[in-house]
Amino acid sequence: MLRVAIPNKGQLAQPAAQLLKEAGYLASLNARSLTLVDSTNDVEFFFLRPKDVAIYVGAGTIDLGITGRDMLLDSGAPALEIMQLGFAPSTFRLAVPKGSMSSREELNGKRIATSYEGLLLAWLERFQISAQIVRLDGAVENAVALGVADAVADVVATGATLRAAGLEVLGDPILESEAIVIRPENSEKTQAQDTFERRLHSVNVARSYVLVDFDVPNERLSQACEITPGIESPTISALQDPAWSAVRAMVLSIDVHRIMDELFALGAKGILVTDIQACRL
Repeated sequence: MLRVAIPNKGQLAQPAAQLLKEAGYLASLNARSLTLVDSTNDVEFFFLRPKDVAIYVGAGTIDLGITGRDMLLDSGAPALEIMQLGFAPSTFRLAVPKGSMSSREELNGKRIATSYEGLLLAWLERFQISAQIVRLDGAVENAVALGVADAVADVVATGATLRAAGLEVLGDPILESEAIVIRPENSEKTQAQDTFERRLHSVNVARSYVLVDFDVPNERLSQACEITPGIESPTISALQDPAWSAVRAMVLSIDVHRIMDELFALGAKGILVTDIQACRL
C-alpha cells in the first residue's frame, strides 16, 4: 500500500486535499482524520504538520509527501522534489524596519528572527554574513517591534503582514516556493508512485486547459487549425454540409477568449468551451 503524507493545516492543506479529491482520492475525508486508508486506490494518507512532512519522507517511513519547497529545504531531510503542484506560491525574504538598511551587508552583527533556521543559515553562509539567528515558531514580524531582533526572514505571500508591522523587504528573495511532491532521496520509483504522480499531473493539466469546439468553412480550416493546434493536433469531423467541418481541440484556458475572438473573426460558428474534469496525456 502506498503511504502518502499531506499537510493537516495551513495554506497548503485545503488546496492539497482538493487536488487529491479531483484526482480520485480522499472520497471519504473526515475533517478530523489523522490517517485515512483509501482501499479503492490502495493508498494510506497521513495528515501531518506541513513542516514534518519532509522529515517523515526523508526517513523513508512515508513513500510520498506534499509540502512546500521552503519546508523541504529548511528541514535538510534527504528527500527529493519530484513534482511542482502550482499552488501556494510564496517567497522567503528578509525584511527590516523601513529605511533602516539598503543592502544585505548591513545585516552583519545584527539579530535576524525566523521560523526557517535552516534556510536562513544556508543563505548567511553563502554570502558570508555574520548574524545571530533568533529562532521563533511563528509571528516573526513582531520580533523587531518587541526588541528581540533587528530584522526578520519569513515566508511572504503578499507582504501585507510585514507592511502592517512597519517592515519592508530587503534585497531579492532568498527562495521562491510553492507546493511540491517529494519522495525519499534514495528510493526507486514504484508503479504505485508513478500512478499517483500521473493522476496529480492530469488534474493540473485539466485545470490549465479547456476543450474548444467550433464549425468552420473548409476553405479556412487550415487557418483555424493554426489557431487551435491542440496537444498533438485538432480533431476534425465532417458535417452534413460538405462545405463545413467541425473542429475540437484543447487550448490553454488563459488564452481561450483570445482564441474565440480569432475564430469568430475567421468565420467560425457555434464556438463552445467545455471544462476538462480529468485527462491523461
